Amino acid sequence: MDRDRPRLRPVDLAREHGLSTQAVRNYEADGVLPPSERTPSGHRVYRPHHADALRAFLALVPAHGHAAAAAIMCAVNGGDVDTALALVDDGHARLREDRETLAAVDRAVRDLADRAAAPDAMPAGLLVGSLAHRLGVHPATLRKWERAGLVVPARDPRTGYRTYTTADVRDARLVHQLRRGGYPLAQIAPVVEQIRAAGGVEALTAALAGWRRRLTARGRAMLVAAAALAACVPDDPDTAPGTWPPRPPG
Repeated sequence: MDRDRPRLRPVDLAREHGLSTQAVRNYEADGVLPPSERTPSGHRVYRPHHADALRAFLALVPAHGHAAAAAIMCAVNGGDVDTALALVDDGHARLREDRETLAAVDRAVRDLADRAAAPDAMPAGLLVGSLAHRLGVHPATLRKWERAGLVVPARDPRTGYRTYTTADVRDARLVHQLRRGGYPLAQIAPVVEQIRAAGGVEALTAALAGWRRRLTARGRAMLVAAAALAACVPDDPDTAPGTWPPRPPG
């Protein structure tokens, strides 16, 4: 019976996580928490499954982001476990894609560093045809990369021809490596920007290490979030929608 289950106030849920009671009420209004019971005087009464829902949501945020965490909990609280688990799957798929992108960038950066140190490293001042030939691509491909902002050569003021500096050659090599790995231009653009902002391949090595640490932290957060979310999902997959979690008496 409900009277035998622990009764929790908004402040009890809030205090555990250093939140305000208004934040708890907002989470309920947004569907992150199941609907509360009300006393005859209108005060909210929460139960242990509300505390479980709040713990799960706060664990999901660093793992999947605030919007996805809210969507997952809204689905769970609405009895739509399949949708909630599909959203969790999406988060894991994105993490895997990010890991694959990091690995590809790491390989490309190592290749760039090795080629820059090679005796036959490309000189600066190459024209579009020469660079295209050395990369093994069509000149139109380089122009396409230029329109996408990935390689931005200067123009010779006398001839109007494109001329590629050492940094331009570096960017073109990186784009070429990632395109060969199957990455679309939209995903390559931020990587090129990172190298430019870092000031070169060597400086990007530290940035890649930081990126790897963030991915590892996200993966660990997903493990923690999965355990917390399990407390909010019924053991029986055939539980009828709308009957979990327990609802307050009508």
